Amino acid sequence: MPNPSAAMLVIGDEILSGRTRDANMHHLAGRLTEHGIDLKEVRVVSDDADAIVTAVKALSAGYDHVFTSGGIGPTHDDITADCIARAFDDHIDIRDDARDLLAAYYAENGREFNAARQRMARIPDRATLIDNPVSIAPGFTLENVHVMAGVPSVFNAMVESVLPSLTGGAPLVSRTVRIDRGEGDIAGPLGQLVQNYATLSFGSYPFIENGAFGVNIVIRGTDAALISDAARSLQDQFKEAT
Repeated sequence: MPNPSAAMLVIGDEILSGRTRDANMHHLAGRLTEHGIDLKEVRVVSDDADAIVTAVKALSAGYDHVFTSGGIGPTHDDITADCIARAFDDHIDIRDDARDLLAAYYAENGREFNAARQRMARIPDRATLIDNPVSIAPGFTLENVHVMAGVPSVFNAMVESVLPSLTGGAPLVSRTVRIDRGEGDIAGPLGQLVQNYATLSFGSYPFIENGAFGVNIVIRGTDAALISDAARSLQDQFKEAT
């Protein structure tokens, strides 16, 4: 049985403008791989409500899980929560459970729980809160969409809060074989190897080192023994492999 599938939706003009470099995709991909969930697609959209709603609907229908990043803070352009509610035709407003968490947090820290901060308690009615041990303001899960903050430390913490509730498959194993020849030299034998090991995934990543061409072949799958066998077969064909 194949592993559950996932997609990620990164939301924010700052990503598309180049002002901010996204680090959350790298972290999520690694943690999902360890958990046996295959990340299949990543999209980036602007702070545009129609674009967010369209992307959420499409990804939710196409994958077992969707993880969003960004747009759930206190400012005017933090519209993700409202868009998720709209995508699933759910009502949204300040919810008591989220408000109580935030009110207690700001009271403890001697800061005003003003109208802007109360926006972070806007949660769709049918959603389940995602714990945020870093800054308290919760994310939430609605149907198969997990809505998380864009700040990497908070996003990472929310991922750890969600993962135990998700059923994963077999963790993905990978092995890299270096071939000190150009891609054109190895394409034929590699193509045959791919056919012989149809349940594995092969990636070819060329490089130039000291003026010489080479390729790193990354073999991925859930069967470690089969991956080792494929790697040995590849090395046998190219004695320069290390």
